[in-house]
Amino acid sequence: MKCFWLMCLPWTMFSLPALADVELGGTGASCAEDPACINRMHPDIPMAARARPGERILMRGRDAGDVRLDPDAFSQAESNPREGFGVVHPLVGPVYIEGAVAGDVLAVTIEEITPGPVGWTSASVFGFAGDAVGSESRFIVWRLNEDYAESDALPGIRIPNASFPGVVATMPGPGLLAAILDRELRLEEAGGAIYAPDTELAQPSSLCGEEGSRPGECLRTIPPRENGGNMDIRYMQAGATVYLPCFVEGCGLAIGDFHYAQGDGEVSGTAIEMDADITVTTRILRDGPDLSQGPHYEGPASLLSIPSTRFYATTGYPLKAAGTVPRDIEYLASSKIAGLPNLSKDLNLAAQNALVAMVEYIVGRYGYDRTQAYIIASVAVDLRIAQVVDVPNVGVTAILPLDIFVSR
Repeated sequence: MKCFWLMCLPWTMFSLPALADVELGGTGASCAEDPACINRMHPDIPMAARARPGERILMRGRDAGDVRLDPDAFSQAESNPREGFGVVHPLVGPVYIEGAVAGDVLAVTIEEITPGPVGWTSASVFGFAGDAVGSESRFIVWRLNEDYAESDALPGIRIPNASFPGVVATMPGPGLLAAILDRELRLEEAGGAIYAPDTELAQPSSLCGEEGSRPGECLRTIPPRENGGNMDIRYMQAGATVYLPCFVEGCGLAIGDFHYAQGDGEVSGTAIEMDADITVTTRILRDGPDLSQGPHYEGPASLLSIPSTRFYATTGYPLKAAGTVPRDIEYLASSKIAGLPNLSKDLNLAAQNALVAMVEYIVGRYGYDRTQAYIIASVAVDLRIAQVVDVPNVGVTAILPLDIFVSR
């Protein structure tokens, strides 16, 4: 069969992405200068744009720390250059979805994600099991393209593109806001870890800043809640649909915290953080799924696979040295925990042990230092539940995709 010029090439090589119906975000030098950027959640935050169901919404988003990195400077930094922790996370929105009311379910389909040219990852003892891993504080920069990420700080590593937004949310309603503030305050008073409302670099400042009208009510975006938020689920990539409850008129859709790649767990506290453009469409469901336990999502099964042809895995169980209390449960102040070398059904401790074993394997097998191995685990290793029924030793497995190692 003869092929004439252009006749045998796929149409997708020459087709252009569909134009957006609504576009917002990405203006100004910082979130504070962008009228479509917020980093707090509250029902009174003004809507930044309006869209009808089915319209293509293009959001131009900033990385989790609103960091402006030079794409030509890919050296390792000593510390995170963000202005302050209060800036986390810059989100694009909120978008008023016409026709949506409280009680509806908003289906948000991710159509396309275009990564920026540069990303970063940080590590510290404040990540998951950072003290047990023995990590130092470190900030590294990645070169990004459509296919993979590379960093001078991690020679021999190439991470495939698996872009997704860490935060997909609707705005909380007054009732949910009050319930969240009450329960998180009670947890803080009991010694539990929370991120309480604060005014540092809060946006919108007119509502959430130090001189704002509701400074003590604006929710930090760090934890996910019933309205979605910082779920950090790596499977919410292009092709996935996220189902969110609406608590206010128009729902108030906000998206951000863009990741080029992440392992299940995001153990160092960050993934490959980046700026990105995301295009989504929405549908309103009047009789949608019960989301009282949290958002739902669906998509092609290919999104669930690891980005590798082969893997190596470690396992972990809830075992510890007698006389120690895991950091994350110190606030419970149980007199029984310290003396026990084995805790019953503690998935958190099992995950920590699987992670420590994986870090030690990467160090021993590939020659990276412990902090480098910790960062590799954060952006590429999946922590998965193996079983929750074999008491006392529930199990977690840490899965390392081997194809990320390209020269060692």
